[in-house]
Amino acid sequence: MTIKLKDNERIDDLQRNGYQIIQNRDGFCFGMDAVLLSGFAKVKPEEKAIDLGTGTGIIPILLEAKNQGLHYTGLEIQEEVADMAARSVALNHLEDKVTIVRGDIKEASRLFGAASFDVVTSNPPYMNDAHGLKNPDLPKAISRHEVLCTLEDVAREAAKLLRPGGRFYLVHRPHRLIEIITALKSAGMEPKRMKMVHPFVDKEANMVLIEAVRGGRSMIKVEAPVIVYKEPGVYTDEIYTIYGY
Repeated sequence: MTIKLKDNERIDDLQRNGYQIIQNRDGFCFGMDAVLLSGFAKVKPEEKAIDLGTGTGIIPILLEAKNQGLHYTGLEIQEEVADMAARSVALNHLEDKVTIVRGDIKEASRLFGAASFDVVTSNPPYMNDAHGLKNPDLPKAISRHEVLCTLEDVAREAAKLLRPGGRFYLVHRPHRLIEIITALKSAGMEPKRMKMVHPFVDKEANMVLIEAVRGGRSMIKVEAPVIVYKEPGVYTDEIYTIYGY
C-alpha cells in the first residue's frame, strides 16, 4: 500500500519500532510534550486507550510502540489533521491496533459511550487567551489555544469516558496547575502522580505531567522531575533511556 503525501507534508522517523509519522511543515508538529506524555502514560495488556485531540496521531502511535494495550483510539476535530494521522497509522501498518476518529472532544462521551476506556490521554491546548487571536481557525491556533475546547471540557469528557478506577494522563503548563487540579477534581478525578519537566537542571519547569484516577482517593505522589537537556541540543540520558527518544 502506497501512502500519498500532500503538499508540504514530510515523513519523520520516530526512532521507535521503525515507526514513522507524517507531518505538515506548515502545521503544528509534535513536540517533546507528546513524547514525554507517551512515556509517562501506561496502558496495560487488555486495556483500551483514547487520546483526546490527537493531532498527528503521535501519542497513540507511540503508546502502541511502548505498551501492550488492546487498542488505541485518537480523536481529532480537524479533518485534514485527522486524515494525516490516519495515513500515519496506515504507514506503520497499525490499522488493527490504532483507530483515528474525526470528532469533537466536547462530544467524546456521546461518540464512544460512557465508561468505555481504561486510559485517556491528552496533550490539550495550553493557552486560554484565544479571544485575542487574529486567525482562530488556523490549525496551529487550534492546537495551541483553547479555541474549540477548554481544560474543563477535556477533564469532563475524560472522566465520562473512563471506567471507574480508569486513568487519565495529561501534559500541560505549570502556570495553570491550580486550574488543572480544580478541573480534574470537579470532574470526579483525583490527581495521583505528578512530574515536573525542566528544560535544563537550573531552569524552572515548563511542563507538568499528571496522572488522575476516576473516583480515586485523595493522595498524590510528586515524582522526581524530568530534565530534558544536559546542554543545548543534547538530551539527558533519561530522555534516551526512559522515553526512548
